[in-house]
This record gives sequence, C-alpha cells and structure tokens, in this order.
Amino acid sequence: MSGGEAPGARLRRVFSPGRQGRPRLWTELALIVIGYGLYSVTRDAVPSQKAVAIRRAGSVLRFEHRLHIDIELTINHAVDKVTPLIVGMNYYYATLHFLITIGVLVWLYVRHPQAYRAERIVLFVVTVSSLAGFYFYALAPPRFLPGAGFINTVVTHHTWGSWGNSGVDSVSNQYAAMPSDHIAWSGWCGIMLYRYAGQRWIRIAGLLYPLFTLTVILATGNHFVLDAVVGALNLGLAFGIRYAATRLWRRRAIAGALLPPPRAQHDGRGHEGALGEQRGVSDPETAVEQRDG
Repeated sequence: MSGGEAPGARLRRVFSPGRQGRPRLWTELALIVIGYGLYSVTRDAVPSQKAVAIRRAGSVLRFEHRLHIDIELTINHAVDKVTPLIVGMNYYYATLHFLITIGVLVWLYVRHPQAYRAERIVLFVVTVSSLAGFYFYALAPPRFLPGAGFINTVVTHHTWGSWGNSGVDSVSNQYAAMPSDHIAWSGWCGIMLYRYAGQRWIRIAGLLYPLFTLTVILATGNHFVLDAVVGALNLGLAFGIRYAATRLWRRRAIAGALLPPPRAQHDGRGHEGALGEQRGVSDPETAVEQRDG
C-alpha cells in the first residue's frame, strides 16, 4: 500500500468484490472486534429493556394471530414430545449456528479467496444491521412470554451451555429476537454453499440448511415467525447494498478508464505542447479548425 493512497481508494480496495485475492488476516480480525464491540453495546442495554421486550413479544404474537401465521406454539409442543430431537435442536441452536457460519467463512477464505472479500462483507453488513435491530427493538423470545403456553426447552431439558443456564445470560443478549440472525446467517451460508460448492449434495444441503434452522428456532421457542421473515429480508437488503456498491464502483472504474489523457503543456523550452502548439499554432482550437477545415 502506497503512502499516498487516497482513503476512498483504500476503502474501495478493501470492500470491493473484485478478484484481489484474500484480504489480510488483520483486516478480518478487526471486523470481528468491531462486531463484538457492537454486540456488547446491545447486551449492556438489555436490563433497561426487559419489560418493554416482553410487552413487544405479546404484541408480535397477537399480530401473528391476526395474520394466521402463529405456528410457533404448535411446533414447540409437537417437537418437545420427542426428547432426543428437541435436545439436539437445543444444542444446534446454541452451537452449530456459529460453528457452521465460521466454517463456511474459513472455507471461502481458503478455497475461494476471489469471492471471500465480497461475500464476507454481506455477512458483516447483515450482522451490523441486526445489532441495530436488537438495540432499538429489543424483543423477548416466545419462551419468555408469560401465560402464552410455550415450553422453555433449554430449561426443561437442562441443555448444557444453552441460554437457560446461569452465567450464559451475562455474555449474551437474551432479548435479541428481532431480526433472527440464525435465519440471516444460515441463509448466507446456504447461498455460499450453493454458489461455490462443487458437489451437488453439498449444494442441496446448503439450500436445506436455512429451512432446518427455521424449524429449530420455532421448535425451541427462541423466535417468532416474523423474526425469521425480517431476518431473511435483512439478508436480502445486505446483498442489495453489496450489489449497488459493486455497480457504483465499477461505473467509476470504467469512467476513469475512458477519460482521455491530459493534453501536454508547452513549457517554452521546446517540449511538446498541446495540439495547436505541435502544429505551430498558438490557439489549439484554431488548430482543430485547420484540421477539420
């Protein structure tokens, strides 16, 4: 990187989706630190928003009931009857969601560096916008809603490492239901696997992964249907922002490439000057007229 590089050009090189190869590792670590810092801000705001988060959960459930899409309670009770299944889903919700996303990121970084730069920006944008939603619209998950009949599966089945254990709530935002990052991240992973995986079965698994994640977040009582819908819209918005930025940068690059080189300036010492001066005419426009006339 040259010392005189303009800040705008530096940002375009870091965030643009060209084939520059994999970015430096420190850049990726910086993004992780920024993301965790923003998450910590939302977590620290939880105590003051607990009451309003629970009230909002009741409003969301009533709104879904009017739309006839309130299927969370039915799925929650149905899956809870199969203990091994619901326990597996509890562990999936608490762990695999993060591990699979990290795994896909590392896979892109190693195997598809030409795509990694652009695709990880989509994930970063969707995560930051989700954190904004958590901060400004704290929402309790269905399992925290009193009197609604939801089974808190992580507490009932004593899932190790889950949000139902003491101590976990001190490092997690339990009222970060809207939008669903599980849906946004699993959708991103599914799209990445479908786009870049060579084997058909992996591409099919990528398409099924968000659907299975949707079942898990509803069965465990961690999200409403509307949380999932907004999470999917959030992912679409992130891809849209990346697409718009890509087109803008490419247009600027093309425009810069098509600009004619600047005319040479006559310095009075016999050096080659502008068009008119090369022909012994003091006015370049006169030279153009002579050429065209």
